[in-house]
Order: sequence, then structure tokens, then C-alpha cells
Amino acid sequence: MDEIVAQALTKWPNVPHCYGWLALDARGNWRMRNEHAQTHKLPGDRITHPALIGFINRNYTHDAQGRWYFQNGPQRVYVELEATPYVAHTEPAAGFVLQTGAQLLHIEHGWLSEQGRLFLQGDEKIALLDDRDMAQCLAELQLDEQPVTDEQLMLWLEQRGSSGELSLRSGSKKIVLSCILEAAIGKQFNFIRTPQTSI
Repeated sequence: MDEIVAQALTKWPNVPHCYGWLALDARGNWRMRNEHAQTHKLPGDRITHPALIGFINRNYTHDAQGRWYFQNGPQRVYVELEATPYVAHTEPAAGFVLQTGAQLLHIEHGWLSEQGRLFLQGDEKIALLDDRDMAQCLAELQLDEQPVTDEQLMLWLEQRGSSGELSLRSGSKKIVLSCILEAAIGKQFNFIRTPQTSI
């Protein structure tokens, strides 16, 4: 957390929280959602200002209920999550990198959903892989230590992961994958996609 934010929290501890105005999309973009966007359930305008993105990234955290927020001075700006609290991208030199700029170093496990989306868990974080990087990762999938065909992968998904051990090669690391229903991800990893004022 930025020092200026910590000071503001001390000075104004009871500022009302903000809901619905900030979102994180499934490609890791921060989006500002005005009243029109909220009313019509639109994604909102993508934030592109580098300093503002950096400020949000440095002051992004969550509460005990699993609601993620950006601490904007003394105010919590709760975040609407399209998918997960983090979105991962692939980078040739760094491996998997989160939308905050941090590397996802210690990946413990991965999941493929019924929609064919890849989720990675590591460093006490859960991240969706940006769909633009999915083709690269598909080429690194193996079923029982052998390259997997499209037909085998579809069967694996249909059988909810019971047709063999699916894994992803990331450098020298082997990441074992399981099957998961997207509707269950929030509950399994204790995060709330649409924070509310009371739960």
C-alpha cells in the first residue's frame, strides 16, 4: 500500500465505500463504470493511464469476505470481477505475469473449466489465463506424459478429468490440471465477483 494511502486512512477512517464503479475484465484490464455502464450492465471504459493503473495495482487487496477492492486514499473502491481477482499473461522471459505486473512464480495447480478456460493457482493467488495466450499453452498440454490431441482434450473435459492426467509444461515445471465448473470457482477460492454493501 502506498504511504499516502495509509496516511489518508488514518486521517479519514470512516469514508463510505464505493461499489460498482471499477471492474477487472477477463483480459486483465481495469475498467471505469459510470452510472450508464452500471445500469445497462456494460463493461465500462478501459483505463489506459499508466500512472493510474500503477496506483490501482499497488493498492489492490481484499477483505475477509473475499471482496476485492482498490484502496483509493481513505475510500475502498470495490471491484467487479469478470472472472477472477487476477489475470495472467505469458511472457517469454518471465513466464506467467499477472495484470499487476507481478510474476506468478510458484504455480501449485491448474484447472480447465467446461468452457475451456485455464485457471492457475500459486503464490496464494488464483488467476485466469488471458484467452489470447491460450493457444500457446494448449501446445504445451500433455495427457499421461504425451502430447494431447484435440479429441483427447475434449474427451477429458467431457469426462471431468477422469480420462488421464492432464498437465501443462511451463519451462521445466509440470503443472497438473484438474477440471472445474466455472460457477464453483468463486466459492472454491473464496472471492466474490460482484461485491455488495452487505452479504
